[in-house]
Amino acid sequence: MEAGYCNRKKTDICEGVCDNEYGSKSVLSMSRLKCALRGFDLRALLILLIGVPILIFVIYVHGQKVTYFLRPIWEKPPKPFTIRPHYYHENVSMDNLCKLHGWKVRETPRRVFDAVLFSNELDILDIRWHELSPYVSEFVLLESNSTFTGIKKDLHFKENRQRFEFAESRLTYGMIGGRFVKGENPFVEESYQRVALDQLIKIAGITDDDLLIMSDVDEIPSGHTINLLRWCDDIPEILHLQLRNYLYSFQFLLDDKSWRASVHRYRSGKTRYAHFRQTDDLLADSGWHCSFCFRYINDFIFKMKAYSHVDRIRFKYFLNSKRIQHVICEGSDLFDMLPEEYTFQEIIAKLGPIPSTFSAVHLPAYLLEQTDRYRYLLPGHCMRESG
Repeated sequence: MEAGYCNRKKTDICEGVCDNEYGSKSVLSMSRLKCALRGFDLRALLILLIGVPILIFVIYVHGQKVTYFLRPIWEKPPKPFTIRPHYYHENVSMDNLCKLHGWKVRETPRRVFDAVLFSNELDILDIRWHELSPYVSEFVLLESNSTFTGIKKDLHFKENRQRFEFAESRLTYGMIGGRFVKGENPFVEESYQRVALDQLIKIAGITDDDLLIMSDVDEIPSGHTINLLRWCDDIPEILHLQLRNYLYSFQFLLDDKSWRASVHRYRSGKTRYAHFRQTDDLLADSGWHCSFCFRYINDFIFKMKAYSHVDRIRFKYFLNSKRIQHVICEGSDLFDMLPEEYTFQEIIAKLGPIPSTFSAVHLPAYLLEQTDRYRYLLPGHCMRESG
């Protein structure tokens, strides 16, 4: 066939092509392209070419938010706790307090062991141990030269041990070397260190029916709660503690849903150190959980990279110092995440920054006694040091 041939039955679509029977091949090719595209909606094509990349980018940036918001569709909430009322007043006798809880008072208090895995939370540990010091028989602390994510770190407690001289006579300290396995799930290293802490507790001399506090350093039981449990008989073998949940300082009260801290009546061969739900019993209003409550911006960055949820650092700018400082003062989320809730109502209710509270009532006593040292943890003092 000749190069300029065109079926005359298609003159309604290709009329211009047929008229150019003796045109150049390049002109003919362009004409054919125009002919082919004449049947398409160019606006729809442009929307497709521009819209799809934008949609992919939005999913990349905000996909985690979408999955968290849709969480109530595919995930049911856990079984609710049985919340036990908690009675306390400094002027009420221990005999009456035990009776109010349905327990009997003991002739002598139980021994109490407070066991923690330590990373770098020196200030919070100081506040915790002073809060619990009148009631604890033995402090048990284990630290590693590795974070849960396999990052090498200093032995911060060992280097600052003299700061805790008030607890030295009741301290069982241990150090464990990290395994530094690349690409491993951080929860494997965390479990490895908790098993080691289990052994350290035994070295500390714990015996049956002693009380064992299982909680992270920043999950601080109130002193009067531990005093109640050591003086009362017939308390549950395992009791989770409901803690007021604070973020960055005691200015941002998130909720009262922190429950991982627990107290155990120790049983040889049965009690294992863990940080997950172990019973349905929850004692109301039993202390404070102050998460990411650091003095220095560098400590925020360190923890973000070091703890088991390191996958939440989706972009490098999350670790920018100026951004972190802004987030702290605003009360928003370091990882730009939606609330981890199980109903749309709860998710929507918690959207946006956490409202500030200006109450410093019923906080750890040592925090208020040392306001010059720990002012950054009190309402109205959000600025952090860079060192």
